[in-house]
Amino acid sequence: MKNKVVLITGASSGIGRALAFEFGKHGAKLAIAARNPVHLEETVLALKNQHIDVIATVADVSLEADCKRFVDEAVAQYGQIDVLINNAGISMRALFKDLDLKVIRQLMDINFWGTVYCTKYALPYLLQTQGSVVGIVSIAGHIGLPARSGYSASKFAMRGFLDTLRIENLKTGLHVMVVAPGFTSSNIRKSALRFDGSQQNETPRDESKMMPPETVAKKIYRGVVKRKRSQIFTFVEGKLAVFLSKWMPALLDRLDYKHMAKEPDSPFK
Repeated sequence: MKNKVVLITGASSGIGRALAFEFGKHGAKLAIAARNPVHLEETVLALKNQHIDVIATVADVSLEADCKRFVDEAVAQYGQIDVLINNAGISMRALFKDLDLKVIRQLMDINFWGTVYCTKYALPYLLQTQGSVVGIVSIAGHIGLPARSGYSASKFAMRGFLDTLRIENLKTGLHVMVVAPGFTSSNIRKSALRFDGSQQNETPRDESKMMPPETVAKKIYRGVVKRKRSQIFTFVEGKLAVFLSKWMPALLDRLDYKHMAKEPDSPFK
């Protein structure tokens, strides 16, 4: 990745921030984007303190114009794009029967359309370099997670879009990788939306028992270098769940329900 130009959305915290440090330490030039200007600037300063070449764009990926500006600024600075990592995302927790539909629209706008917009404007440059498009889709993009209907829907849509993009580019040299990290310690659960669109502001899970974002970033880095098709992290909540979804779907439904119902203040209770 030395001197490769890597674009990362949602890079001010969690997996996105860890990815910036991981690619940066291997010599990549970074263009990062996030909505929060304060956290984004803190990330830029921390990266520059490690002598990593980085520029930042304050951008809301749910806005097509912001995604185009992010790509345009990266190309203006570096002249090319080698890797695009669609990481920006938001979650939710509520039963569908209680859910304001604006929540699903917001998740689709950020998770799905953000991926589509950034990929659309970066694609011409990625085709020139035979680069990589990466999508962070979560296990929720492989199996339906109860009380996360909008989240799963947006991640399934991301995976369908990226899988199709891969097939369309079988002869162009474009690399497309879909990543399902499993439950990772980050702020995504704290920023998750409730049934009415307000933020949850707390996590229903023990974050200390989850995979740290730095570990996820290392695995994703290796996946890009090796140009893997897909990655699924963790065994029980990752690989085993996906296996059961194909061969024992009814059993997985029951296990899935039981597992998610154990969360504190679960909407199932």
